[in-house]
Amino acid sequence: MNHIGKIILSLLFLLISFAPKAQNTPDSIVESTKKLVYKFDIKREIGPAAWRQTKDAFEEADELNADLILIHMNTYGGMVIHADSIRTAILNSKKPVYVFIDNNAASAGALISIACDSIYMRTGANIGAATVVNQTGEAMPDKYQSYMRSTMRATAESHGKDTLVQAGDTIYKWKRDPLIAEAMVDPRTYIENVIDTGKVLTFTPDEAIKNGYCEGIANNVSEVLEKAGVKEYTIKSYEPSGIEKVVDFMINPVLQGILIMIIIGGIYFELQTPGIGFPILASAIAAVLYFSPLYLEGMAENWEIILFGAGVVLLAVEIFVIPGFGVAGVSGIIFIITGLTLSLVDNVAFDFEPRHIKTIVASLLLVIFSMLVAIVGSIYMSKKLFSSNSFLGHLALSTVENTEEGYVGVDMSAKTMVGKMGVAMSVLRPSGKVIIDNQIYDAKSEDGFIDKETEVEVIRFETGQVYVIKKEGDE
Repeated sequence: MNHIGKIILSLLFLLISFAPKAQNTPDSIVESTKKLVYKFDIKREIGPAAWRQTKDAFEEADELNADLILIHMNTYGGMVIHADSIRTAILNSKKPVYVFIDNNAASAGALISIACDSIYMRTGANIGAATVVNQTGEAMPDKYQSYMRSTMRATAESHGKDTLVQAGDTIYKWKRDPLIAEAMVDPRTYIENVIDTGKVLTFTPDEAIKNGYCEGIANNVSEVLEKAGVKEYTIKSYEPSGIEKVVDFMINPVLQGILIMIIIGGIYFELQTPGIGFPILASAIAAVLYFSPLYLEGMAENWEIILFGAGVVLLAVEIFVIPGFGVAGVSGIIFIITGLTLSLVDNVAFDFEPRHIKTIVASLLLVIFSMLVAIVGSIYMSKKLFSSNSFLGHLALSTVENTEEGYVGVDMSAKTMVGKMGVAMSVLRPSGKVIIDNQIYDAKSEDGFIDKETEVEVIRFETGQVYVIKKEGDE
C-alpha cells in the first residue's frame, strides 16, 4: 500500500505542476463588462434646436456603440412637429432609450417621454398636460387635438402588451394604457379611478408608477441607472458642437437687432459715400450673420431670404436706375422689412395662423425699431465721422467752391436747350430723362405724366434740370 500511495502522490504532484496557473483578469476584460451610457439633455423648449441636438446625439451614440441612451429632461413642451420627430427617432432606435424626468415633462415633453423604453422621475416631477395650445395658452381647434390624441395613443401602443395568466385564462394588458396617453390631451376622456371628464391628465411620480407610466423614482442619474439594473457603467455626455453654441448666441434678439442696424446702416452709408465699398461689405456680412443662424434653426425659410434679397435689388434699381422714387423703391422697402420680420418667426411656409400673430407683431416692432435707430444713428455718425476734424475726414470733400469765384455746381450747358424739341427717353412721372440733340438730360414734366417716346419741348432750366411740356398737338 505504501508503494501504491507513493505512486498516487507522485501523480497528484505532476497534475498540480502542469495545471494552468491562475492569472489576473486583464483591465480590458473588466472594462468590457461596463455599460456605456450616452446621456444628453433636453432642458429647453422643444423646437428646431432640440431636434437638431437629438439627431446629433443619436448619431454619436451609434458611433460610440453605446449600450444605453439616457435623456435628462426638464421641459414645458414646445412645437409638436419637432416633438414628433424626436419621438420617431426614439421609437426607431435600436438601442434602449431611458428618460429621467428632472421636474417637468409637459406637453411635447410628455410625448417624447412616453416614446422611451423606461421612464424615471424625480420626486415632485410631473408628466402630462399635452393639449395642443397656441402662444397665448388657448387650446387649438379639434383637428390639432385629434392628431395629438392619435400620436399619443400610437406612442403608448408601440411598447406592446404584457401577458398575464389569471384563473387559467391568458390576459393581455397594455404596458402603457393608450387611453391614459389620450387623457393627457383630451379633457373629455374618462378613466375610472384615474381621471374625470373635464380635466387634462397629469401624473405625479407615484401616480405614474401606479398606472404603468414610470418605472421608478430617482433623484439623480446614478439612482436611475441603479434602479435600471445597470451596475457597472461609464457615462458619455453629449457636448453641443461649436456651431450649436454659435447659433444659440446669434439668435439672441438683442444681437439680431444690432445686425439689422448694421445692415441698414451699411446700405445708408454706401448711398451717401458711393465707391468706398466698406459699408456695403459690412452690410452684406451682417445679413449673412443675421440669416444663417435663423436658417440653421429652422426659422428662416428660403423664400423669406429671397424676399429680402429682392427688396435690396429693387431699392438699388430705384436709386441708381429709375429716376425719382416710385413703385420699385416702396416695394423694395416693404420686401426688406417683410423678409427680416418673417425670418424671426418660426412658421411653416405661408401658415399665418392666429398663434403666429403675436410673434409677427413683436418681430415687426424689433425690425422697425432697429431700422429707425440705424437711420438716425447713421445720419448722426456720417456728420461726425466725415467731418474735417475726424480721422475719416479725408474721405469727404472739404473745399468750398463759391459761385462768386466762378464755380458752378451743375452743368450749365443745358440752359441753351430752352425752346428746343426732344423726345422722352423714359416715362416722366413727373421726373425722368429726355433726349435733346442726341444728348440725354434729366428732365421734369410740367404737364404731369408723360409717356415714353412722346415729343416734348423745353420751357426752362433750373437747378441743373430741364423742365418740359408735351409738344403742342400731342395728347
